[in-house]
Amino acid sequence: MKAEAETKAETKRFELTAFESTKTDFTFPGQAYKCYSSEKKDTDVCRLPFSRDWTMEDWRLPPNWKEIAIRRMGELAKKYRSFQLFLDICANCGACGDKCQYYLATLDPKNMPVKRAELLRSVYRRYYTLGGRLFGSLVGAQELTREALEEWYTYFYQCSECRRCSLFCPYGIDTAEITAMARDIMASIGVTTKYITEVQAKVHAIGNNLGVPPAAMMNSCRFAEEEIKDETGVDVKVPVNKRGAEVLFVTPSADYFGDPHWYTFIGYAKLFHHVGLDYTMSTYASEGGNFGLFLTYGEMKKTNRRIVDEARRLGVKWILGGECGHMWRVLHSFMDTMNGPMDFLEEPVSPVTGTYFKNAAGSRMVHVCEFTADLIKHGKLKLDPGKNDQFRVTMSDSCNPARAMGLIEEPRYILRRVCNKYVEMNPEFNRERTYCCGGGAGLLTDELMELRMRAGGPKAEAVRATGANFVALICAICKANYPLLMDYWGVPARIGGVHELVGNALIL
Repeated sequence: MKAEAETKAETKRFELTAFESTKTDFTFPGQAYKCYSSEKKDTDVCRLPFSRDWTMEDWRLPPNWKEIAIRRMGELAKKYRSFQLFLDICANCGACGDKCQYYLATLDPKNMPVKRAELLRSVYRRYYTLGGRLFGSLVGAQELTREALEEWYTYFYQCSECRRCSLFCPYGIDTAEITAMARDIMASIGVTTKYITEVQAKVHAIGNNLGVPPAAMMNSCRFAEEEIKDETGVDVKVPVNKRGAEVLFVTPSADYFGDPHWYTFIGYAKLFHHVGLDYTMSTYASEGGNFGLFLTYGEMKKTNRRIVDEARRLGVKWILGGECGHMWRVLHSFMDTMNGPMDFLEEPVSPVTGTYFKNAAGSRMVHVCEFTADLIKHGKLKLDPGKNDQFRVTMSDSCNPARAMGLIEEPRYILRRVCNKYVEMNPEFNRERTYCCGGGAGLLTDELMELRMRAGGPKAEAVRATGANFVALICAICKANYPLLMDYWGVPARIGGVHELVGNALIL
């Protein structure tokens, strides 16, 4: 009982530290944070409807924009039964209200998940329910006006689709799905954000989120080989575009681009060499991340299709995926039905241990943490955890792997065996209840810098409380945002991947 009381008191201390310090002088500060509007050069490449240059002052909407948006809302509600259900069953109980870090960061009521969803639900009620058509505002129904559309654009791009609120909803409403549908409706009339469409245009034109050309990717792989040779004296090869390999390895482009992701990439290369994995990377499937998830279902499908097509072209048996958050939301939750069935591949079996990955029988794609944990369990790795003794390590769960995949124990199993100094974070801020870093779902953009720094406050304080000087992450967006977040909140911790620490501990 005493330990439980101390834990509750400590949790309360975190809340006060993180949440009270994010108060602002704005009455409704959420309205101060708006994404830049998309540019025609990018929406042309993505072939999005009503491609144009526009601003918040001059929307340049199509003449019949309202009819198009209302029709699209009806199409989505009919096609996705869960969406219609989530619109119909909310009781406005407010259980989700203080569970969203963006509300806690801004104290804007419209950033409460229930109130954000109501911006869309009220319009749906007006056009698609009998009560709304008959009684209008008396039953909380709202016309779709320019002002309502501006609120959609403002607040549905202050949601990282992290789905934390869904854990606390008594009806299990997935607010992230409402956000995704709202963004799809806005995209149908050409209302999209610069950051997301810019990233998607790079994927369509070049092949990955960062716009790294194939030759540059090949050079990065050669640099990795040279760096490992200089460090260890061992010749390690990173194969690219190798036909007939057993495994296609797909990872976020950030991994082979720069710090802090680069050292995770080095860890992958060391690991695969150590166990003699017959694998290949691809200059065509050079991106695991999928920003289509943050825009429309169609964009998500097109981006994911590149992985499927390349697995078929190279003739691999199955796919192995790196450390990324939204990559795994798409692969784990959608790929088999979206671009599948994946039965042209074999059901994944580790060529090193013989383990059959039953959870990947549909997608034919295994997470690298599952793969590595299995290697360690079967004693296939020579490890010296003392090589990481300079670090006191904590694991910060990323939203999509933790909540969408349930990938919680595997990275911890690895960390406890490659590090001597591992500490757990308060589970109220981690594991299934983990807070978003603040930059997910297309919010990792400069114009939202203050918002995401404030929104990341609860997680920064939870890291501080562990006393860790190394935060292990398995999400590319988290790895990009956390260094800024730790600096903003004054937490002296280095950011890196789980497989950076694996690479350090390996005895090649």
